[in-house]
Amino acid sequence: MATIKDVAKHAGVSTSTVSHVLNKTRYVSDEVSARVKTAVDELRYAPSALARSLKVQSTKTFGMLVTTSTNPFFAEVLKGVERRCYEYGYNLILCNTEGDVARMHANLDILLQKRVDGLMLMCSEVESQGFNLFERHKPVPTVVMDWGPTNFPCDKIKDNSHRGGYMATQHLIAKGHTEIGCITGVLDKLTAQQRFAGFTQAMDEAGLAINPKWVTAGNFECEGGEQAFAEMVANGPLPSALFVCNDMMAMSVINSASKKGISVPEDLSIIGYDDIQLAKYITPSLTTIHQPKHRLGKKAVDMLLEQIKSKSESNQIIELEPTLVERDSVKALN
Repeated sequence: MATIKDVAKHAGVSTSTVSHVLNKTRYVSDEVSARVKTAVDELRYAPSALARSLKVQSTKTFGMLVTTSTNPFFAEVLKGVERRCYEYGYNLILCNTEGDVARMHANLDILLQKRVDGLMLMCSEVESQGFNLFERHKPVPTVVMDWGPTNFPCDKIKDNSHRGGYMATQHLIAKGHTEIGCITGVLDKLTAQQRFAGFTQAMDEAGLAINPKWVTAGNFECEGGEQAFAEMVANGPLPSALFVCNDMMAMSVINSASKKGISVPEDLSIIGYDDIQLAKYITPSLTTIHQPKHRLGKKAVDMLLEQIKSKSESNQIIELEPTLVERDSVKALN
């Protein structure tokens, strides 16, 4: 494999001249540049990314930790991240945590050993751990995406989940529903707590009682929605409407209801949360709360780049606002 010294010798120039031609860091005459480029082509020389990163103290690489999930929400956020990385010439190393704290630590160690220029974290299983991410490594620019409390310097991007839960419930009330239930996520997760708090606030403001038989907890996966709905059915008569705290669970509820002969929305109205791409293709298409997933991914990369440019710790918090998307799964009673 040819080295930069081989190229320099073949072109009859110094190694520094070869470097200036390839990196465009200093003016080199057209005649010399042409000789260097010819030598590069003839010797099939490929610059070492590792060597360059050591020299300029930048790997042009970001690391991202994500909870493994069947939920397409994560894939849609990742698409925004990857697109923005490509636009700015950065590589992305993606690590799945498998919902395991030990695996998350191992992945983090690997990313920091590879000297990534920044980190994006989307792994809620460590929400209550309260550990120091950088106890064994020098801190790097970090953006936390929809996560709980942290004890290290970072930027945060949050979905206004309380507002989204409130909007979803208000929509059902505006459609004339007074008997409304909720399938929450696991309530030790901040996102699930906030969406349920929004539901509770809207019900309180409307003077509507919350029937405990109509509140069950899922796990943000299809199986969790199915199990939570089965529990609610076993508790007795159903409400006229349900706020299901993410689309994956909402779609499984629609499927389960159909199997039980319960028509959506004729017998039971359902509103979800996230607005994943599949939501508009099921039958009936799902009314839901939209999260700006691509914008979330792109903004995370932008915030990392801002931290790198400023060379200073940052603790800014950006909250992305949800919006209502009306489709066919909610029936108007009024």
